[in-house]
Order: sequence, then C-alpha cells, then structure tokens
Amino acid sequence: SPGPNKTIKIAPSVDFDHSCSDSVEYLTLNFGPFEPVRRWRRLPPCDEFVGARRSKHTVVAYRDAIYVFGGDNGKNMLNDLLRFDVKDCSWCRAFTTGTPPAPRYHHSAVVYGSSMFVFGGYTGDIYSNSNLKNKNDLFEYKFATGQWTEWKVEGSLPVARSAHGATVYDDKLWIFAGYDGNARLNDMWTISLQDREQGCWEEMDQSGEIPPSCCNFPVAVCRDKMFVFSGQSGAKITNNLFQFEFKGHMWTRIPTEHLLRGSPPPPQRRYGHTMVAFDRHLYVFGGVADNTLPNELHCYDVDSQSWEVIHPSLDSEVSTVTRPAQTLRGSSVRLRPQMPSGRLFHAAAVIHDAMYIFGGTVDNNVRSGEMYRFQFSCYPKCTLHEDYGKLWENRQFCDVEFILGEREERVLGHIAIVTARCQWLRRKILQARDRQRQVGSSSVAPVPLCPCGPVPSGTPNLEVSIREAEPQPFRVLMQFLYTDKIQYPRRGHVQDVLLIMDVYKLALSFQLARLEQLCVQYIEASVDLQNVLSVCENANKLQLDQLKEHCLNFVVKESHFNQVIMTKEFERLSTQLIVEIVRRKQQPPLRLYSDQPVDIGTSLVQDMKAYLEGGGLDFCDIVLLLDGHPRPAHQVILAARSSYFEAMFRSFMPVDGQVNISIGEMVPSKQAFESMLRYIYYGDVNMPPEDSLYLFSAPYYYGFSNNRLQAYCKQNLEMNVTVENVLQILEAADKTQALDMKKHCLHIIVHQFIKVSKLPNLRSLSQLLLLDIIESLATHISDKQCAEMGPDI
Repeated sequence: SPGPNKTIKIAPSVDFDHSCSDSVEYLTLNFGPFEPVRRWRRLPPCDEFVGARRSKHTVVAYRDAIYVFGGDNGKNMLNDLLRFDVKDCSWCRAFTTGTPPAPRYHHSAVVYGSSMFVFGGYTGDIYSNSNLKNKNDLFEYKFATGQWTEWKVEGSLPVARSAHGATVYDDKLWIFAGYDGNARLNDMWTISLQDREQGCWEEMDQSGEIPPSCCNFPVAVCRDKMFVFSGQSGAKITNNLFQFEFKGHMWTRIPTEHLLRGSPPPPQRRYGHTMVAFDRHLYVFGGVADNTLPNELHCYDVDSQSWEVIHPSLDSEVSTVTRPAQTLRGSSVRLRPQMPSGRLFHAAAVIHDAMYIFGGTVDNNVRSGEMYRFQFSCYPKCTLHEDYGKLWENRQFCDVEFILGEREERVLGHIAIVTARCQWLRRKILQARDRQRQVGSSSVAPVPLCPCGPVPSGTPNLEVSIREAEPQPFRVLMQFLYTDKIQYPRRGHVQDVLLIMDVYKLALSFQLARLEQLCVQYIEASVDLQNVLSVCENANKLQLDQLKEHCLNFVVKESHFNQVIMTKEFERLSTQLIVEIVRRKQQPPLRLYSDQPVDIGTSLVQDMKAYLEGGGLDFCDIVLLLDGHPRPAHQVILAARSSYFEAMFRSFMPVDGQVNISIGEMVPSKQAFESMLRYIYYGDVNMPPEDSLYLFSAPYYYGFSNNRLQAYCKQNLEMNVTVENVLQILEAADKTQALDMKKHCLHIIVHQFIKVSKLPNLRSLSQLLLLDIIESLATHISDKQCAEMGPDI
C-alpha cells in the first residue's frame, strides 16, 4: 500500500461498445490508475545484497517480471538469476535448482513458452585472466519450477561465440553473427525449441544483402521480420539497419538516405546498445557512439521507414526526492534526473506497453544496478499524409485540370490542396477562375467566388494552362503537394536522377523551397562515377548552378578524375564543359561559405493549418452548420479525412451545400467543433479536456482512418481534469451522457468545493447541474463540515 506521502492518481480509461450504432449514447469511461505516455521513470535499483551491479548481462520478460542473468561486475563473471517484479517494484533472487550455466557475459537469453533459453557467451576467470573461452552450450530455465537443465544436442553445432544476436520465431531459436574469439561472424543457425529430444542445430542459407560480420549489436522481431541495427563490424562501426525475412531467408538493407521523405537521419553509428520492438516501432537506446555515451531514445517506424528522436514527457526530466543525510540540516530536497544516463552493454525487455532497461556500463567504466521504465505511446499513427495521398491517387472529387507542355496533356487535381501548398499555382488558379467568370456565358456555370457558396452540381473542372511544365515531373510535384514526399526513385539511376532534376527545376519556378531541398539532397547523394557527366550536362542545360557546381567538384576529386576522363561520356561532352572541368582541376575556386540559414520551406501540416485559419477562405465550397451557425469549409479535405463526408459528397450531396454538424444525437460545443476541424485539416490533437469528451466518439461517427483522435481524447481526460476546468468538463460530460465522468467531476467538486465555489463558471451552470452539485454535497459532507464551510462560501 502507498506510504503516507504517496498518492495514487485515479483517472478514466475507456470502455467503448463498438457494436452500437449511436456511439454517444453508449460512451462509458471506467476509472482506474493510469501512466503518462512517453515517460521515463527510475525504479528501485538492485540492492547489492540481492545481486551485483553489472553489464554485458541479459534480461528477459516473463509475465509481470524481469529476469536478469549473468554479466560481469567489473571483477568477476556472474551466473546468478535475479527477478524484478514490475507490479511491486521489488527485487529478489529467483529460485533455482539444478546446475546453472557457468558464469558468463555477452551471452544471449530468450523466452519460449514458460522457459528461458541461454546460449553461448564468454566464460572464464577475468580476474586472473584464465580459462577464458567462448561457449556454444544451450541451457533451459523453467520459470514454474526454477529448474536449470542443459540441452545436449547431437550433430553439428554453431561455432562457439559471444556478443551475438538471438531471437525466437516460429517455435525456433535463431542465432546470428557474433564473435568466436578470432573473427566476427555473420552465419545464421536455428534449433527447434518444441521438443528437447528432437532438437538439433541447423545452419540456414541466407540471401540478399547479408549484414557484414558483426558483434555487439541487438536484434528485434517486428512484423514477422528480424531487424539488426549497427554494431561492430571489423574495424568499422556503421549505422545500417537490416531486415531479415524469416520465410524466404532474405536480407535487405533498409536505406537510411530517405532524403525525399524529409525524415530525420538515423541514429549515429554505435555498438553495445539495445533495441526492442513495440507495435510497429523499433526503439534504440544507448551504446557507444563515436566515443560518447548518448542517452537519446531513437524510434524507427517500420511502416513509414523513418527515424525520430523521442522527446519524453516533461515529468520525465526531474523529480523531487528527499536526501536523508541532509534532513536534519534543513536541506532535505534535491532534484534527480529521471532519464537514464548514457550507457553500454545494458539490457532491455518489454512488458505490456513499457520498456525496462537494467544495468550497463556508465561513465568511468562503472557498472550500474539501476532499473528504468519507459512508457510507450500507444497512439495509432497519424494518417494525414496517407489520407491526402489517397485523394491524389484516386482522383475523386477533382475540380481542376492542369494543361501541360506543348502536347497539352491533362493532369487532374484538387483546388483546395494545391492552393494550400503552392502560392505560384494558387495565383494561376485565381487567374483562370477570373477568366472563367469574365466569360460568364450561359453554357458555363462560373465557379463561385463567395466563400460560403457550394460548387453547383455538374460544374466542369477549372482549366489551368502551364506550358512550362512537362507531365511527368509535374505529377511528381503534385505527389509532393499531397503527401510532403515523393516516391523514392532508384538511387543513382541516370533516368531517375534526370527526372528529379526536372522536378527541381519546377520547384524553383513554383517557389517550393521544401521540394527544392529534397531534390538537391537526393541528386547530390545520387551522383556517382557512372552518371556524373550526364547530371552535369543536364544541370548546365537547365541552368541549375548549384548542382553543376556539385558535379564539377565531384569530377575533379583526386580519386575520381582519372576514371571520369577515360569514359566515352567525357569524349561526347560539350567543349565548354570540358574546358570548365580542366580549369577546375588546374585551379579550384575558393569555397565561399554562407552563414545565411537555408530556407527549408513549409510542411503539409503548416500549410493546412494556415489554410484552415483563413488562407483558404476564397476556395471554400461547403458550409458546415453548427447549431445554425455557418462555418465555411472545403469538400475535398473533409472527404479525404472522413468516410462520412466522402460518402455524403459522392452520393447524397445536399442541394443547398449546407451540412448540419452533430456527433450522433449530440451537437458539440463551438470550441470542440473547431478542435475537430483542426484534426481533420492538419492532424492536430491539442485541445482542452472538455473538448475531448465531445469528440471521444467522433472517429466512429465520422469514419476517420483510425481512432487516433479517440486515443488522445482518452489520455487528455485521464491527465488533465483539474479544479480549474472541472466545471467545463462536468458540462461536457452531462451533455454527452458520459455518466461516470460526470460522477468523477462531482467527486472532485465536492472534495475541492471551497476552491470550486470561487470559480466564475459556477454561476453560469444550468439549474439542473447546480442541483446535482448540491445533491452530491449533501451526500458526501457532514453537518459539521457544512458548518465549517459556511463562512467561506
């Protein structure tokens, strides 16, 4: 039970009846303990009397406990087994019988069924430097009985090794790479764990881009694939990410040069780190990175193939703790960081929706006995870019035709998206619309200029002529406008590089700084000995001076020059370019560095935010009515993000272009409605808690791509019901018939009534809600308390 100074926070969690057609009527919020998301928490460290501080050990998760085996304490190798109960936050020595594995480190441990399996590692006496050797033995520990047994396997065995990777998939233990005492390995072995008597080792054939021989790396399984990230490979340490498909035994190196995705770079090269899988993400922590011990947590999204650094919630940063030794001197409080410091050779495992990290080597070669918990974010991914991308792919609700090049090829698009993202095309569309209005013939109904007017049914698409744009690069540019990225071309392939150069030329003309940067990064990363002259010639023709400079500098490099000038392509170069290359080789120009910041342009999210906040008023073509009050909006944006609106505009378009807004039978507040529009237009989920109650069932009613909004609403309600906003949330709970949230608010009001009574909002509550408060007060407050409270009210 909690001590006298500890409090347990209670907040609602969601229990939603998905079978009900009218979501709002059946919304219930069950109350229970909660944990903030993306939060580091320091748990009780392992006491020395339980087990030594250590590194190079393993941890596994079984039910609600973490099991720590082996490692070294700086002087000796260990073979004890420790148990940490995640519910009680308590340490103990695990019960064991039988003969355990010899003391070791850099071994592997996995869980299969109700057993832990330990393979290999480095054993011997590191204190006296004797009997040191790698092992290839396999031990099983049964959690139920505490029994250790060694598997005696007949037939061929993997070479003895340490610092390897291990995982379980398809009832088999998979062992990959490691160090055998002389060389690093990259072989793969499996053994079935289903039947001890029948188990035998088998070396697997591997194909594809097999990782180089390596050690001190982690592996993790996600989406039926095994992932390997970084590690020591000979004298070289890389930051490569590889995936292994179990079914075809095929390796693939996942390109980290995702320049056209505009995503952050991968973590820097490292070894001795951990990597765990949760949902569709891989989480990388710690290790040695270029002689530093970083403590950022990196996350890789398997679906979008992009990295990000996780910024933990603010309450992770510090906590106030008592320093017992100073209590008597009157200085009892200090701040202690809650995030783990950088470390290597620690170990990590996942239980439920949290990662646990234990031990490792920290600064000055000190072994750690700390345990940390990281609470994952369980929100579904944002589908904003995918939803707009589908709008582009499906060409539904198109209202503009771009007429391109000399051949006048037509490309369809959507005025709302294009005018939100590109000011140059916006001007073109406005000019075309003005011309159409001036024609004003009876045969062509003009596109309405009135922000509140709908597009009449059957109106032809607006035609916009852009003679300077060819269809193929223009389509690539359009894909960028809808998704903020373009399809990743074949890197280095001449035709693809030339295509992106044409896209770059358009990006310059259309003043799309973000697309410019993506194109330049891709082209510069793609220039190689085979294509540099073609790229240089094209850059010269298109007057792309920055890219031409890059190519010239590439050609005259000492290691490139002789190879380039011996090619047939060099013979066919224009005289002007040959002269420039020769002069560049003889006398390289001075390199001028500019301290001017690079304009990285605006993102899809930023542009759609500005569009909703007034930038798109000239292009509104639908009116949303909230309690009779009009709110102009854009059909294609609503249809792209909501299957409810998509079906309405496709089949049941209202004649007057007006749509009444409700969520089931309930009409949301104006503030909540604006929060919903922010979510629809640019994926924003920041809102006051009372909005979250109104919008909790909006994902179901409006058919959003997933329930991400609901997940945020849930967390917002759990975290943020305070005395200051309890009256607004009470009103929202009453209106949405969320009865248990209403009860929770009344509970807070009763127990904090002196503070609540001073809130100005109390006087604007309805009579029925005031009666509810009085009734709750009468139920919970004694006569004596009423008498004491009287003078304050």
